Amino acid sequence: MIATIVNALAILAGGTIGLIFKSKISKRFLDIVMLALPLAILVIGISSAIATRDALGMILCLVVGSIAGEAIGIERGLNSLGERLQKRLSKNKSGAGFTDAFVASSLLFCVGSMAIMGSLEAGISGNYGILFSKSLLDGISAISFAATFGYGVLFSALPVLFYQGAITLLATVVAPVLQPEVIAEMSAIGGVLIIALSINMLDLRERKIPTGNMLPAILLPIVYQPFVQWISSLLQG
Repeated sequence: MIATIVNALAILAGGTIGLIFKSKISKRFLDIVMLALPLAILVIGISSAIATRDALGMILCLVVGSIAGEAIGIERGLNSLGERLQKRLSKNKSGAGFTDAFVASSLLFCVGSMAIMGSLEAGISGNYGILFSKSLLDGISAISFAATFGYGVLFSALPVLFYQGAITLLATVVAPVLQPEVIAEMSAIGGVLIIALSINMLDLRERKIPTGNMLPAILLPIVYQPFVQWISSLLQG
């Protein structure tokens, strides 16, 4: 939970700075930081991905999970939500007030693979790296949003606290029944998705990688690793 609390505090701190200094903060400083952070996130993703002990299993889980996510249309749903968010933000510019600022910023900070993967990683393995990186991104975003849309942005820290906290606590409950091999491979696949996310943030591809559709892959080692161990025991027996 500590990383989620830090995330909520980062939003509060960023929002407060944005309210105090308004539009006096130069955009070029925010832009350079938003370029530096994805590079740090890339390193986090690589360090997690290379820890895999079953490269074939990771590939299979990514392929099957991505196909499942594509069939479900996770990325399409996230994009649709993002479009509604963009419309709401545009309404805020005309002064729609506290409620619109609160709803828009809450959706922005809660929706995304970093929130899900980071919370799972924190609960399962106690690794807070992803959520700490998200905290920096959210804090910087909160500065800009609060300066533009008002103090409603500050209250978006509450849904972030409950949403990410719930995922982390659920993962904590499940973690004791998961084998170390399963946890390691879930983290490795999450690392691949973090790499894809950082590539998107840096605009390194003309077509963005649909990381949302790849999210089911993180859960597949729960089934795949026990299956491989069962097959192995049969062959040895």
